[in-house]
Amino acid sequence: MNRCFMPILISFLITVSCQQLNDTKVIGARIENSYQDWWLYYNDSIKLSSEFKPHDANLKEVSKEVFLKSLCTGKYIPLRCSSDKQNNTYKLYELKPNADENISSTMQNVAQTELNNFLKEGQQMKPFRFVDLNGHVHTSENTKGKIVILKCWFIHCKKCVEEMPELNKIVQQYKNRDDIVFVSLASDSEAALKKFLSKCNFDYAVVPNQKEFMDSALNLEIYPTHFIINKRGIITKVVNDVKYVEEAIKAIE
Repeated sequence: MNRCFMPILISFLITVSCQQLNDTKVIGARIENSYQDWWLYYNDSIKLSSEFKPHDANLKEVSKEVFLKSLCTGKYIPLRCSSDKQNNTYKLYELKPNADENISSTMQNVAQTELNNFLKEGQQMKPFRFVDLNGHVHTSENTKGKIVILKCWFIHCKKCVEEMPELNKIVQQYKNRDDIVFVSLASDSEAALKKFLSKCNFDYAVVPNQKEFMDSALNLEIYPTHFIINKRGIITKVVNDVKYVEEAIKAIE
């Protein structure tokens, strides 16, 4: 597809309202046969980690968990119900048998990640005691009354490293806030991390050798993963992209 035409396509697709069921059928029909068109629409219009209003294929309101589980089947894609991105109302659209099969498989994977993240939200953070590279100790007890921003990563995760400059900006933005703590858990050794950080600046506290905790206590499969933990030790948001971190912090301030 001509790249110049893509913004026009997106503009058309997101201006259609879900108030008319047939309208979303038009949107779905336009994107379900082209992985590129669907992926462009999805990235521009859909944010499954947000606090959206979920509806099924018949516009009946459902829970977010039910909505995400439906997407995990690979039978549906989400469509936005308004051109106003402040109005986060989504509905399910059932894919036709002749839809691009890559859409279904990708949607399944993305939805499963979002579902796993969502099910962690509202849970008490598992007890922890982390000692960072500078010898500072971060525990469940001494972080009570503080917001903890926790990043999980490893050195050879390209996306984990690429997002560090943006995360550094967030740290600097909140540098005068004693009630916000930025901690990162890495699976790498202390020596490997010190070597890496001598060439790459990262303003979070860095805790080495955390693979077991991330695997067993946090049940992680995707990196990077960011946990936003409120002052009562409750996980309020789990996301996999830096662009949602600051938004999640502001939501609990």
